Amino acid sequence: MVSNRHRTVLYIGVTSNLSARAYEHKHGYGASFAKKYNCTDVIYFECFPTIEEAIEREKQLKNWRRQWKEDLIRKSNPEMKDLYDEVEELK
Repeated sequence: MVSNRHRTVLYIGVTSNLSARAYEHKHGYGASFAKKYNCTDVIYFECFPTIEEAIEREKQLKNWRRQWKEDLIRKSNPEMKDLYDEVEELK
């Protein structure tokens, strides 16, 4: 999930290259929604063996209530900090 600086917006997407996609968001090349709402910070991510599984999870998360999403994020990222550096280490 990607968010803006104030954590008022959550963007959920799928990619086959997380570090490249995180770079795009960080530098304003993200999806039009993410770009419009300044979603530049990666605050949560999951990895899946297949794109089909990732898409299924994306659809599931998009149907969740906001509080459920925040609870999920806070389990692994309690401060909801930007994980860009951690994503870069996955290269």
